[in-house]
Amino acid sequence: VAEAICYVDDDVDLFFLHIQGSGRIQLDNGEIINVGYSDQNGHRYFSIGKKLIEDGIIQTAQGSLQGMKKWFIDNPDKKESVLNMNSSYIFFTENNYKASGSLGVELTPKRSIAVDTKYIPLGAPVFIHTKNPKTKEEMQRLVFAQDVGGAIKGEIRADFFWGFGKEAEDYAGIMKEKGSLIVLLPKNNEKLSLK
Repeated sequence: VAEAICYVDDDVDLFFLHIQGSGRIQLDNGEIINVGYSDQNGHRYFSIGKKLIEDGIIQTAQGSLQGMKKWFIDNPDKKESVLNMNSSYIFFTENNYKASGSLGVELTPKRSIAVDTKYIPLGAPVFIHTKNPKTKEEMQRLVFAQDVGGAIKGEIRADFFWGFGKEAEDYAGIMKEKGSLIVLLPKNNEKLSLK
C-alpha cells in the first residue's frame, strides 16, 4: 500500500488537479510541494462539465473551470454525487518540478501542450495557430508536445499550458479556442511517423 503524500481540504481543487495531471499544494505550515502524475486507476475520464451541460443543469458558458467551481459552491449538497460521476482517479508522486508532463520534464508556460499520442507523438514540435481566449488576438507560436491527458482525444486537439498562478488559471479555465496544429516531423523517420 502506497503512503499518502498529503490530504487536501478541497475536493473540487483535487478534481481539477486530477484533470491537470500535476500541480502545487500548499501545506498547513506554508510549504509548497510539487506533485506530478504517477499512475491512473484504469477508468476512462468522464467529463462532468459536458454531462451537466447535456442535462441542462448548467449553460455552456458555465462549463469553464471558473463556472464549474462556482456551481459547486452554489450546490454543495450535489457536489459529492456529481464528482463521483467521474470514476477515473489519478495517483501522484512528489517531484522537483512545478509542473511535469508525460516526458518527465518540466513544462514551459505557453510553450508546452498535451496531445493525443494517436495523432501527435510526444516530443514533437508543433506550430499552433489559435486565439487568446480573453483578447481574441491571434496566437501563433512553436510549442512542444510534452504531455497527454484523459480528456485530450482527437486529431486536432491540444491542451495549452498557460503556467502557474491565478492569471494562468484564469486563462486555462476559459481556453476553448479553435485553431490549427502543424506537426513538424523529421523526413523519413519511421519512429515518429503517424501512419
